[in-house]
Amino acid sequence: MSQDEHPDRQRPDHAVTLADVRQLMGASTPHFALQLRNRIAKLIRRLPADHPARIEGEREIARLQQLGYDGELRGLAAEPSLPTLPSVTGQGSAPAPGAH
Repeated sequence: MSQDEHPDRQRPDHAVTLADVRQLMGASTPHFALQLRNRIAKLIRRLPADHPARIEGEREIARLQQLGYDGELRGLAAEPSLPTLPSVTGQGSAPAPGAH
């Protein structure tokens, strides 16, 4: 995934909407979180503080920041047969390879 933007959103006369922000949010995974964070920040940077798309975008930027650095854990620690998966930074609680 690149940080290139859709041509329609790059037009100077494009009015940024909630749909624009939500379209970018749809692909958020730990692997792409920081790229998406940057794209949303660029998209909303000129919007007034009270604009709905900016408010939504700032919330999403915070979530993506956390997702990008902390990753995501899946599975429940209480299920021995399904250990949690490590985050992309290696800080998760999964056992080391071969420790099963």
